[in-house]
Amino acid sequence: MLSLQKGRPINYDERLDKERRVYDLLDKLEIEYSRVDHEALATMEACQEVDELLKVNMCKSLFLCNAQKTNFYLLVMPGEKKFKTKDLSHQIGSARLSFAAADDMERLLDITPGSVSVMGLMNDLDNSVQLIIDKDILRDEYFACHPCINTSSIKFMMEDLRDRILPAINHSAILVEL
Repeated sequence: MLSLQKGRPINYDERLDKERRVYDLLDKLEIEYSRVDHEALATMEACQEVDELLKVNMCKSLFLCNAQKTNFYLLVMPGEKKFKTKDLSHQIGSARLSFAAADDMERLLDITPGSVSVMGLMNDLDNSVQLIIDKDILRDEYFACHPCINTSSIKFMMEDLRDRILPAINHSAILVEL
């Protein structure tokens, strides 16, 4: 049975290093967050129960690259919207985009497929990945994502993402309308 928890997990020492780094960052920034531990979630449909418990609409996070694999992007958009590469490519002035390879995701963000999250940008110390956010995401009071692993989900205030987390990890977002 899923349950809503506040803050870092009790079994913190048993968690993967990349997940612990997320909790450490949130605690360092004194950001309050809720957490749900669950089975691995690989589809938006599988996220529905977690969404209901967190009282949020989970967003879709997509790791993308251009055809030359020289530019990488993390797109965050509402889960119910369909991704149309042509629309996004036009808005950011890029050649046609496609899904980036899993090894690039691990190398740049220290995350694996199914765990893509804006929190992975904390591992992008060279700013190799550009964050792109659909403007509709910013209308929500809360933001939910994985803490770099798809067996947990966290929720915090949208303003904390925008005003505290992104500046702390030295990333800014390009806003788009999809």
